Amino acid sequence: MKAAAAPGVAGPLDATVCFGAVMHERHVGARNRFVYPTAFLRLPLGSVDRLSVPLLGIDRFNAFAFLSRDHGRRDGSPLLPWMREILRHHGVAEVCDGEVVLQTMPRVLGYVFNPVSFWCCHDAAGKLRVVLAEVSNTFGEHHNYLVHHPDCRPIEHGDELRASKVFHVSPFFPVRGEYRFRFESRGAVHAVAIDYWDGGEQQLTTRVGGRAQALTGGAMRKWLLRYPFMTLGIVARIHWQALRLALKRVSFHRKPLPPIEETT
Repeated sequence: MKAAAAPGVAGPLDATVCFGAVMHERHVGARNRFVYPTAFLRLPLGSVDRLSVPLLGIDRFNAFAFLSRDHGRRDGSPLLPWMREILRHHGVAEVCDGEVVLQTMPRVLGYVFNPVSFWCCHDAAGKLRVVLAEVSNTFGEHHNYLVHHPDCRPIEHGDELRASKVFHVSPFFPVRGEYRFRFESRGAVHAVAIDYWDGGEQQLTTRVGGRAQALTGGAMRKWLLRYPFMTLGIVARIHWQALRLALKRVSFHRKPLPPIEETT
C-alpha cells in the first residue's frame, strides 16, 4: 500500500503523521507545567509492511525508521500477531476483529525513545474497542497497560478507562494509585489524556495530541525540517524537568523491580 499522494486529512484507520503538542502538569507539592511541540505516526499494522513513503523506512534505515524491534517482543518479529495474542490471552480478541493502529514515534536519524505508544484495536466496523498503552522508562524497561470497558463496548470520546499503576516511570511519584485514560479521535484530531491519581487526589495531568495529515514524503520532510532532533530532545527535556523538580526538593522514590507480568 502506498500512502496517499496528496497531504489531505486521512481517516482514523489510515496511515497518517500528526503534528501537535505534549503537556505535563504536576498538581501536588512543587507544581510544574510544560508544553512542548511533538509529532507522531499512526500506522495501520495490517498494511504497514506495504507502506512506501519517502524518508520513512519500514524495518530499514532512513531519516525516519519504524522498526519492529522497537515494539512488542522487541526481537524484530511481526507486531500484529503479538498484539492479537495479547487480545486472545485477555479474552477480548472477538471484539477486536478490525484494524490495529499503532500511534508512536519512529526513529529519527537512528535514535528513538517512546515514553508511550498506543495500540488502538478496532472492530470490523472501525469502532475503537481496546487500547494497549506500551510504556517505556529511561531505564530501558517496558510495560503494557491494556484498557477497555468491562463489557468491551466501543470507546467513545470522553470515556474514562482506568488501570492500576504498577510500573516505575518517574522517580518523583511512587508506584501506586491509578491511571485514568481518555481517547479522542475527531476528524483530523487525535489526542490522549492520561491523569495519574493517588490517594483520591489527582497528581499529574498528561495530554498528547495532534492534527493528522496523510503520510507522505512531504509530511515527513516537514517533520524533518521542524524537528530534526525530536527524540534526542525528548530525553533532554525529561532530564531537564527532573532537575527542576530535584532543585525544588521534591521527594525522590527509588526504582523498584519491574512487574513480572508483561501486560496489566
